[in-house]
Amino acid sequence: MAYLKIDHVGISFQRAGASTEVLRDVNLSIEKGEYVSIIGHSGCGKSTVLNIVAGLLEPSQGGVLLEGRAVSGPGPDRAVVFQNHSLLPWLTVRENVELAVNKVFRGKKSKAERRDWTRHNLELVHMAHAENKRPHEISGGMKQRVGIARALAMEPKILLLDEPFGALDALTRAHLQDQVMEIHGRLGNTIIMITHDVDEAVLLSDRIVMMTNGPAATIGEDLRVDLERPRKRLELVGNPTYNDARAAVLEFLYARHRAPTLAA
Repeated sequence: MAYLKIDHVGISFQRAGASTEVLRDVNLSIEKGEYVSIIGHSGCGKSTVLNIVAGLLEPSQGGVLLEGRAVSGPGPDRAVVFQNHSLLPWLTVRENVELAVNKVFRGKKSKAERRDWTRHNLELVHMAHAENKRPHEISGGMKQRVGIARALAMEPKILLLDEPFGALDALTRAHLQDQVMEIHGRLGNTIIMITHDVDEAVLLSDRIVMMTNGPAATIGEDLRVDLERPRKRLELVGNPTYNDARAAVLEFLYARHRAPTLAA
């Protein structure tokens, strides 16, 4: 049995008396510890898939199973990191992470244990030095690291990343990608990431799931990335496996499933 199974999922939205089918018959099985990226053009429904797994949206057809149990509504077993860090501006870095820790572990860990666990997760993302700063005092990349620490601190079974580096400059983005790879290597956690960046998907993923264009979008191709871990971006320059995977994704996106505005 798959660790996470997206089973014949479809969803339609109603607006002004009209129905739009966003997803149709989406099927995906993910094993424990896998890093899976979902990629596709804007509007193809990739974030909708993630929101269904998170329990933020209810599918019109099918469902999601996590360890054989149906997903129904949001829960701490599925933590989401959005492109917007969503930190509370009046709380410090430590307090923002503690908010999630206290919600999940109050009654399970002592106050001292919760404080130690908060610091441990800040150390994972190299932010313990800034634990007393408030969001306006740190950079965009640092804010996103705090958001990742907050998600990890919940000890989720699935970490859901919705274009988490999309608003960052190239150098900060690369640094955070390396940190996420390091965390995945250390923890062996299961990650689903939404991205529109082909190089990011190939660098980070065990598998890349490519979505067709909407409406009624579905999975068009599922590509395994057979690159050994740990991965070093500079060592992948010229690597034939890396370049073949990159070419396969580009060919899918820009030859077989071009963005609607490019298809005319």
